[in-house]
Amino acid sequence: MENLLNRPKAKNLKKYGLSDNVINWNLSGEELQKITIEKGMGRETANGTLAVNTGKFTGRSPQDRFLVRDDYTSNVWWGKINKPISPENFNLLYDRVADYLSGKEVYVHDGYVCAYPEYRLDVRTITEYPWSNFFVKNMFLRLNEEELKNFEEDWLILCAPGYIEENPEKYGLRQGNFSILNFTRKIALVGGSAYAGEMKKGIFSALNLILPTEKNVLPMHCSANVGQDGDTAIFFGLSGTGKTTLSADPERKLIGDDEHGWTPDDVIFNFEGGCYAKVIGLTEESEPDIYRAIKPGAMLENVVFNENTGEVDFFDTTITQNTRVSYPIDHIDDIQEGSYAGNPKNIFFLTCDAFGVLPPVSKLTPGQAAYHFISGYTAKVAGTEAGINEPVPSFSACFGEPFMPLHPTAYAEMLSKKMQESNVNVWLINTGWSGGPYGVGSRIKLKYTRRMISEILNGNLQDVDYEIHPIFGLKMPRYCHDVPSEMLNPINTWLQKGAYIQKSIQLAHSFHLNFEKFAEKASKEIVEGGPLIDEHHKITSDL
Repeated sequence: MENLLNRPKAKNLKKYGLSDNVINWNLSGEELQKITIEKGMGRETANGTLAVNTGKFTGRSPQDRFLVRDDYTSNVWWGKINKPISPENFNLLYDRVADYLSGKEVYVHDGYVCAYPEYRLDVRTITEYPWSNFFVKNMFLRLNEEELKNFEEDWLILCAPGYIEENPEKYGLRQGNFSILNFTRKIALVGGSAYAGEMKKGIFSALNLILPTEKNVLPMHCSANVGQDGDTAIFFGLSGTGKTTLSADPERKLIGDDEHGWTPDDVIFNFEGGCYAKVIGLTEESEPDIYRAIKPGAMLENVVFNENTGEVDFFDTTITQNTRVSYPIDHIDDIQEGSYAGNPKNIFFLTCDAFGVLPPVSKLTPGQAAYHFISGYTAKVAGTEAGINEPVPSFSACFGEPFMPLHPTAYAEMLSKKMQESNVNVWLINTGWSGGPYGVGSRIKLKYTRRMISEILNGNLQDVDYEIHPIFGLKMPRYCHDVPSEMLNPINTWLQKGAYIQKSIQLAHSFHLNFEKFAEKASKEIVEGGPLIDEHHKITSDL
């Protein structure tokens, strides 16, 4: 089923070690959806959206992510996150995957990442499954017909979910699935997992090493939008903190929802051409832009829907909490032309604090901004993972540690320098609990969070009175229009004030313990940006 119009000059895949394939070149979303359904690998929901099940893996498998250790990766921060694999083992695994795919029907997509032309990276993706190709068609930036004719990739993704390595230890693997980046050969190799996010995050991880070391561009795990006056806002945050939700603002144009670069010449640009949003608990009222983007051309993952009517139950977590949708960015009405804009005026660090300790909004000093960026705090709540029965602190450096090949302080120093050069305001926004921890207090209402962000973007929190948090040293506004003043200082919402202080000290101690592994390379200003207690729970600053 070859698409002759969009077929590149090469008539086969022999240069990649594949042979005797039936090759589907650059098919449309409609064609890929049709094939997926015909092969029994997906279904259409009531409104015609493709829905697939990713099988055993409904999320990334970070313990099975590897980087090839060679001359290019000499400055990688090796350890728990960045696990090495030898070039020899990579080459053997690549050949085994290529042999596995040979003789099969495969799907080829040509696209690119990095919307700002100077930093464009062309990516060819060869997949075993048609819907994996549908995913990258949604997520990567799309080429026109003329560009497709003369396409030459900078990087290759080879994705074979059906390949399970039977002798993982022989090749330095933990188990039969793997996601490996080879910076010298410029290949992302995915085997044994059908979770499509492995491809997206593989290329993001590659950019997180390539851009800062080769281009002096800061890569960021963030969403971004821009106002009518050209004021850019950036939203950092881990999964579940509201990064996608809060950047989808009807009053502003969306640049992108997940991955961006900040250039030396003061440009914020989107890496991608699509959005990959969590849809658990989704309603049209709470997140209208995302809800309306779920239509033909989008792809749902691991949702539960009525077999007879096709209606999706976005609240059903039978398969996973990590239900998702991918869709082209133009499924959102208000998008920024070109997917790039100027320097940010405001940066938001989003956290879902399930302990009910952190203020709903606070303004950060440069030292605090760097400290909280390196910390990347949020909290896991009961029910999100097996064995979690009460809130657990969760730290992910730079709000994206699993994708960061360099030491976190390298990114933090780049961010600090850019923040100071552009005189940007940095804010910590808690989208989690107030009035007590999870199970006692209540989740901060989305309408209040939106109002606080809106007031910041309008400049209305610049000159209000602030008070200092006694444990974390954060500047908390005493007033914000349309937000109950008592909730701005979280201690006011707790019935037992002593319990609040105790819980604050407990969380501050978690911050300190987490930061120990970064402290040696962090400056004095960054270290002092942390909570105002030492490891013995003593206040270390005059308040």
